[in-house]
Amino acid sequence: MSNSLGSLLVVDDDKFILEAMADYLRQLGYRTETAATCTEALNRMQEFPFEAVICDVNLPDQDGFQLLEWAAKNQPDTAVIMLTGYGTIESAVEAIRIGAFDYLTKPVIDDELNLSIQRALGQRKIVEENKQLKAQLDEKHGLGNIIGRDYKMSKMFDLLESVADTRTTVLILGENGTGKTITARAIHQMSNRKDKPFVEVACGALPDSLLESELFGHVQGSFTGASQDKVGKFLLADGGTLFLDEIATASPQLQVKLLRVLQDREFEAVGGNKTYKVDCRLVLATNEDLEQLVAEGKFRQDLYYRINVISLTQPPLRERVGDIPLLLEHYLKQFNEQTGKNIEGFTDEAIQYMQRYSWPGNVRELVNVVERAVVLSHGSVIAASDLPETIHKQLEVGTVPAHFGGNSLKSALANPERQILIEALESNGWNRQETAKMLGVNRTTLYKKMKKFDISYETCHA
Repeated sequence: MSNSLGSLLVVDDDKFILEAMADYLRQLGYRTETAATCTEALNRMQEFPFEAVICDVNLPDQDGFQLLEWAAKNQPDTAVIMLTGYGTIESAVEAIRIGAFDYLTKPVIDDELNLSIQRALGQRKIVEENKQLKAQLDEKHGLGNIIGRDYKMSKMFDLLESVADTRTTVLILGENGTGKTITARAIHQMSNRKDKPFVEVACGALPDSLLESELFGHVQGSFTGASQDKVGKFLLADGGTLFLDEIATASPQLQVKLLRVLQDREFEAVGGNKTYKVDCRLVLATNEDLEQLVAEGKFRQDLYYRINVISLTQPPLRERVGDIPLLLEHYLKQFNEQTGKNIEGFTDEAIQYMQRYSWPGNVRELVNVVERAVVLSHGSVIAASDLPETIHKQLEVGTVPAHFGGNSLKSALANPERQILIEALESNGWNRQETAKMLGVNRTTLYKKMKKFDISYETCHA
């Protein structure tokens, strides 16, 4: 008996019909079991998850609808095909409503039965593939894709989980390269809109005239070059999430239109007079100080209040140095898979170099550094010498980043150490044991260093 085509259970109280159907299906290559009553069938189904069940409506103990209702509730992945000798439209409709895949009338033609089973198993395969694809999307774009155990990141995760499954507008703040797009995708993937579209628009990449058309669409002939009607991103994102990156670049005219969509959930296409209603969740991002732009009259105050309902701040990488080893491990694995290499990790010296570097390009820059090192490395580990010149140059004495300050050589060297200690403490929510562990020193050494550099929670948050 072959298991290649799928597993079936045939349920019928007519022994002759039952065996004839089972023999036919076994010959076709299906793994086929039989049952003569509803109770027997349910016992079999609890023991083994059949891919499809072919069940007669009229059974001696309970009718086939009892089995169908049980299957719909307890084994929704099992396709149930109902059979009856007294076919009526009403009972067929009722069977489909409860969850039957198909409804066949006796005497059943062999080919008809086989075709129905093939369709049922085909649909099941599609459902399984969809589940796998959705699971891959969850894995690729979900919260697990945002790497970080830093104290600031933990606070951001908590806020993300609280707001993800609401319709509330979210504003993501942060420098270039901190991962604002990844966070926007995670918000969508964690929401009840995840099966609907996620549409992204980079506002800064388009001139004003085109951006308005991109967002709201346009009608044919509304401006030079509008040779046909265009559907805008707001309509494409209907039911899902629209992510507007670099929102600070929006023109005053566009800001007015955005305000209306946020308030009334409706808009018109450029050059059109038909009003469209839209239901999409808005996530926006900027690397600019919007409050400052409002004060300067460059950004509408009413729009700012409308989009700043929930704001998340993506901390720059230099403020969460404790996460650098985690990020390195994550992206090393990714690039090993892409390149087919098997690099084991980074030397301690390389990690220290990267924890002392200021990362002006943030996580995006770190990703590039890891990719470059993986591609160029010939050894089993990545050493400090495999890191780009920019990192080496900044860490040379005399070119220490401005925020380390200091004039004399002694203070120039001491200030980075103080800064690293403060950043490590911040990363671990000022938990000294965790900080010492992260820095690879014992607690006594950490206490002495904190005393030497006058580091305490109070002095750093005064």
